Amino acid sequence: MNLDLTAYITLICTSGVLNLYLCFYVFIKRHHYANIAHLFILHTGFTTIYCMGAAFSLLSVNLGEMKFWTAIQYVGMPFSPPAGLLFVMQYVGIKVKKKYIFSLFIIPFISLIMVATNDWHHLHYRVFEIDPVRGAPYIHQEIGPWYTIHGMFIFSSMFVAFWLAVYRWKETAKAYRLQLISLMVGQLVPIITAFIYLMGLTPQGIDPVPMVLWVSSFLYLWSINSSRMFTVMPVAKDAIFNSINDGVIVLDESYRLIEFNLASRNMFPQLKKSMFGKHFADIWFTLSGNSFPFILENAKSSHELQLSSWDQSQQTYQVRTSPLQYANNSHGLLLIFTDITELKRLQLKLENQAYYDELTQIYNRRAFFQHSKQAFKEAKQSAASFTLLLLDIDYFKKVNDTYGHYAGDQMLVHVVKACQSILPQGALFARYGGEEFVLTLKGYTSSEAEVLANQLRGHVETQPLRINEEIISVTLSLGIAQAAKQEIDTLDDLLNQADIALYAAKQKGRNQVLVYEEKKEILKRT
Repeated sequence: MNLDLTAYITLICTSGVLNLYLCFYVFIKRHHYANIAHLFILHTGFTTIYCMGAAFSLLSVNLGEMKFWTAIQYVGMPFSPPAGLLFVMQYVGIKVKKKYIFSLFIIPFISLIMVATNDWHHLHYRVFEIDPVRGAPYIHQEIGPWYTIHGMFIFSSMFVAFWLAVYRWKETAKAYRLQLISLMVGQLVPIITAFIYLMGLTPQGIDPVPMVLWVSSFLYLWSINSSRMFTVMPVAKDAIFNSINDGVIVLDESYRLIEFNLASRNMFPQLKKSMFGKHFADIWFTLSGNSFPFILENAKSSHELQLSSWDQSQQTYQVRTSPLQYANNSHGLLLIFTDITELKRLQLKLENQAYYDELTQIYNRRAFFQHSKQAFKEAKQSAASFTLLLLDIDYFKKVNDTYGHYAGDQMLVHVVKACQSILPQGALFARYGGEEFVLTLKGYTSSEAEVLANQLRGHVETQPLRINEEIISVTLSLGIAQAAKQEIDTLDDLLNQADIALYAAKQKGRNQVLVYEEKKEILKRT
């Protein structure tokens, strides 16, 4: 064996041993690393097989052994570049679906079959024989059509992996750039070596690529130990930006569009990259058909926005703005759209359950007190009139006992609708409890309220309830109390006075209106 051949074998074995060491080292510590370690194990494992096959091929003494070890090389060599590509893609944050992962290994598998069966079809090597001048283990070969397809795939895998690493350079923090350099050199070294080999600038009959793979392996080993590759990795900006559920739109200092994420595109399907550089006001008009409802300014803010979506449904967004500083001290603005449609729907539902009577859909007792206390306070401060009415459905228990609770519920709804048809705007109408309702009138005197009360009573009396061919007459008893100008009056006092008047109206025969006279505490019958 001459010295050149010994040197070639030594370099190839060095590459093989380093890759084998990396494969086992990462495999043993895989539980301490990110999931990306599994792809690295696959990549270095295939590279090890390739290098060991190449080393034993140079120890061959006949054509049969050379063909056998060439086939062994193809167990690793065509699979290593796509595994390396997947490793780099995972490293920079690009997720690949399983079906695409499997498709990457289709051509390598075919290449393996082609080499193993080449004597039958000669599609991979047209000629594969011992070099007639230099002898074994040097090979004289002429490539076939499949070799061209195989070569293009291998080069493409390594080039795309290299390009992905270069593309992420600016977006990668300085602390992680040493790792990125390792990835770039790890892909670039075999590309350049293979290109030189195809140009005929390396020793004929010997594949030089496995001789230089130790360089890539050494850099990977250095990165693992010095820059914590696999333990701490940069996550690509795009992966984070596009995984955010909120829509993010980035504007420059002149409020022109410079970036948006995937969630924004899903919220606004008309948003396209062709809009980059356009003023946001023009873009928003294209997206919504209206002007942007808020003033854009370089400050933090938060607003709610309602939009009609493509299917005419109403969507509610919380729109937050935040100042942005990016490269070269340039300033801009972030617009963050959070879809709160469901949250608002639930909020309205809860508010409805908390403040509205489920049966009649008017205010309940809680809502009455919350709104009336404020109105009562304002009336007292402005010396405006404030009058309260209590309404009670006459003989309601008899309706329930005679016709059933369903009829009773229908009567409550019927009375509410009848009253609402003639109530003035601004009147606060609520179900106070059972068959009793309360009405507050700001700006009404007791005399004016008395007129309205008689209108309500007369209207309801002329509107009987019809259920299952039954006609049920309905009448109301009402008590009225007006707030006095003295500061001692409270809303509870007013309710008590109206209740006294209502009780008196029922005692005097029902279907009538009584007003509470505050000074003499006597009741005026109407």
